[in-house]
Amino acid sequence: MRIWFNLTFSTIHAVFRNLRQSVPAGEITLICTHTHAHAAAFLAADESYLEPADLNEQEYLEWCVAFCRQRNIQLFWPGKAATLIAKHHFLFQAIGVQVLSVADFDTLSLLHDKADFYTALTADVAQTMDFIAVNNRDGFDNAVAKLSVKHLTLCVKPAVSVFGLGFRVLDTQRDSISQLLNGVEYQIPLQELREGMINTPEFATLLVMEHLGGPEWSVDCAGRHGELLCAVQRKKSQLPGGGQTIDNHAGIAIMVNRLTEHYRLNGLFNIQFKEGVHGVRLLEINPRPSGGFGMACLSGANLAQIALRSIKGEAFKQPTIRYGLKVTEINTPVAMQEAL
Repeated sequence: MRIWFNLTFSTIHAVFRNLRQSVPAGEITLICTHTHAHAAAFLAADESYLEPADLNEQEYLEWCVAFCRQRNIQLFWPGKAATLIAKHHFLFQAIGVQVLSVADFDTLSLLHDKADFYTALTADVAQTMDFIAVNNRDGFDNAVAKLSVKHLTLCVKPAVSVFGLGFRVLDTQRDSISQLLNGVEYQIPLQELREGMINTPEFATLLVMEHLGGPEWSVDCAGRHGELLCAVQRKKSQLPGGGQTIDNHAGIAIMVNRLTEHYRLNGLFNIQFKEGVHGVRLLEINPRPSGGFGMACLSGANLAQIALRSIKGEAFKQPTIRYGLKVTEINTPVAMQEAL
């Protein structure tokens, strides 16, 4: 089977490694494309090619269809433009290419905007943190005043963001120079943030939220159109260098099952949770393999294998997960290669 992964994150090498472990040698060919000739993902691919970097959505969609036809792709596993591609499965089906989308177009669009996602989610599926979405300084001030009555510490994050970019805890005690000199990360002085809004009367949606100060879980999952096939919980240590632990939190397991069914999640995806004063809360659903995917598979569950066998309609044995296992990642120097 010829499987194509278009532009995606460098951590895809863990998925490639586990896919190869799941089948006899030569049974699958992993093809990767990227806009950079030295992309780290190329190191793990059987074939690698450059993508054009300057196409609009329609042009990119047409390029993807043409690439599938030219390279005899059988399964397209999209990273870039996954939402757009989910809307146009029919273009690929017309040329005999199967597309693996984590969810349908409407769901992927919803997951992309956390303000809409949190608002639409009901507590009987999963609980989120207390939040208010704002677009201007007055709204921000009102949100801070309202939430401060109920929560000791607040934080902010853009409604549209990846990798936690833009997340900051609101610091009411120190200014930015004090934070800088003391090496404080992921915090921002409340008053300086307000002052910055003077020159930006309207801004992209920002979430003002209760800060969840407890441990965090990253759950790597394999699913089949709403059926959870396997999930591995990684509990992150709150100590620097403390690694992660393969966990089995009952409440998280229930929410992961409900979320998978509710959004009809499919393939490989990741769901994150964090604990606050009032219990564990959902942070986000990432419709892609996570950066820690390789650590999850050390648990004894080859999630890539499970997903691939599900796609092919093959049976698989439910793995025995090694709960309590401590895992971490180390850097390995490698020589880079260029795409063809």
